Amino acid sequence: MARASLSRGLLWISLFASVFFLPARSFYLPGVAPEDFHTGDELKVKVNKLTSTKTQLPYSFYSLPLCRPGKIVDSTENLGEVLRGDRIENSPYVFKMREPQMCKIVCHTKLNDKTTKAFKEKIDDEYRVNMILDNLPLVVPIPRLDQENSVVYQQGFHVGLKGQYAGSKDQKHFIHNHLSFTVKYHKDVQTDSARIVGFEVKPYSVKHEYEGEWKGENTRLTTCDPHAKRAVTSSETPQEVADKQDIIFTYDVEFKESDVKWASRWDTYLLMADDQIHWFSIVNSLMIVLFLSGMVAMIMLRTLYRDISKYNQLETQEEAQEETGWKLVHGDVFRPPSNSDLLCVYVGTGVQFLGMLLVTMIFAVLGFLSPSNRGGLMTAMLLLFVFMGLFAGYAATRLFKMFKGTEWKKIALKTAFMFPASVFVVFFILNALIWGEKSSGAVPFGTMFALVFLWFGISVPLVFVGAYLGFKKPAIEDPVKTNKIPRQIPEQAWYMNPAFSILIGGILPFGAVFIELFFILTSIWLHQFYYIFGFLFIVFAILIVTCAEITVVLCYFQLCSEDYLWWWRSYLTAGSSALYLFLYAAFYFFTKLEITKPVSGILYFGYMLIGSYGFFVLTGTIGFYACFWFTRLIYSSVKID
Repeated sequence: MARASLSRGLLWISLFASVFFLPARSFYLPGVAPEDFHTGDELKVKVNKLTSTKTQLPYSFYSLPLCRPGKIVDSTENLGEVLRGDRIENSPYVFKMREPQMCKIVCHTKLNDKTTKAFKEKIDDEYRVNMILDNLPLVVPIPRLDQENSVVYQQGFHVGLKGQYAGSKDQKHFIHNHLSFTVKYHKDVQTDSARIVGFEVKPYSVKHEYEGEWKGENTRLTTCDPHAKRAVTSSETPQEVADKQDIIFTYDVEFKESDVKWASRWDTYLLMADDQIHWFSIVNSLMIVLFLSGMVAMIMLRTLYRDISKYNQLETQEEAQEETGWKLVHGDVFRPPSNSDLLCVYVGTGVQFLGMLLVTMIFAVLGFLSPSNRGGLMTAMLLLFVFMGLFAGYAATRLFKMFKGTEWKKIALKTAFMFPASVFVVFFILNALIWGEKSSGAVPFGTMFALVFLWFGISVPLVFVGAYLGFKKPAIEDPVKTNKIPRQIPEQAWYMNPAFSILIGGILPFGAVFIELFFILTSIWLHQFYYIFGFLFIVFAILIVTCAEITVVLCYFQLCSEDYLWWWRSYLTAGSSALYLFLYAAFYFFTKLEITKPVSGILYFGYMLIGSYGFFVLTGTIGFYACFWFTRLIYSSVKID
């Protein structure tokens, strides 16, 4: 398992290399190249995990006593798929291209206490069955109430449903044992071959009956019969889940020609139910933030220009007997902060995070990480984070050397371990909880070993290489000299209190992304596709600009009030947006999700804690560098004796 995971990692590295060095027209992503089928060609349906938005715990398809093929074969999966809990296996559902089938018997099973309980639990938790045909996920078309002749697609079909018989108040469980598949294809007129462009299902619960003895697949059912052209069109006589019940699993398959071309086959899947709100929200957020950015930039430029002109004018007139404002602290502004080692480590980690997200989004915008490439996004992010260790080490030691530090190896070690180790500990605890629930979402030992190898074998050495290169460079010179004796900071106004200004600073960056955050959380926790990477890239750019601007403004006010302790404050000002992100995640949990199991709640908050921690490191670093650039700029612009 570990060897397979590592080989998949190497495959991805070669994939990235091919993206950069091969011409675009000769490049196909694995699993995304089109496949042509002729009439009568075998179509193999694969099964994926069972998923539930109520529990967030995926399970293998065959964890339920559903129909099995003669031999279960696992499909090869990339690192991202394993971490997502995907378990792709073969199934007994086999179609022939453009050859419709009616009421095909798959298998016959008799329930006992154990299997009845298993089915009832999955029906109670609203588990969905996921299948794949030609790399397309199975969807259930649901008519939209607000628009005529329009449908939305939900991934997978429910294992079953709960209901009552007419005239009874007792709640019963019913299983979806008849599947009516529709395979949509786009026909090539010249070659008569076809490409699959849609895979839909309508599930039914039917208590099948038959005459005479059971003859396996050749048994003639009375409830649906291909000879008599009697098809299943409703669930009027549903199949109840109860002890000692016989359940016969059947399916129909219908083939429909479609005008949708293969290259556009994902478009229907990616149509969101509230797409208009999504577009309006993004544009609205963009306009507000651009307006704020314009105002902030104008105020900063005008105020600073006036300050610098005034200070320089005073110097020329030799009237600067009593300095006021930010110039007054020029002898202390570049004094190294307390816990400077820790600041260097966090800045280095933030650079690593920023680099990873930037490159991932460029790949995503170019279409290399489309939803058809399952697990690709997570695999790319993991590998990029590992390789960005080079920049983390470089940034951390460059800053460390500026603070007159000498033990660069200690900083490199902390940078390589502090953030990944804390995330790994939380991840390991959450994985133990998932494993305790016997879920397929639990990361296998081999994959865990592969992750540790990526960390220790690639990331840590790269951090040290980057740290060595950064420390070899000459130290960054301060634009002004630092006094030997620290200046006393005067008493600050209530609104310049560190805690207050830090919390205020995080509101604007969070406000820039929270609408997009809603759609990201929905795609993760409600199992919907997220695909608008172009907009996400714009929002990411807005986030960077907003973090930088709000930190610079608050840093300016802080220096004007003669408080020169800006190093940590600049990091925490932008980083505090992560607190709002976590609070919003809690709000989303209680208002949008129906999670009832304690384990599922712990998983949600555990993963959101990791996400918020990453967001803190990212935004904090952006704020820090903005303030760092700003202070160097203004203090190098005025004449100082």
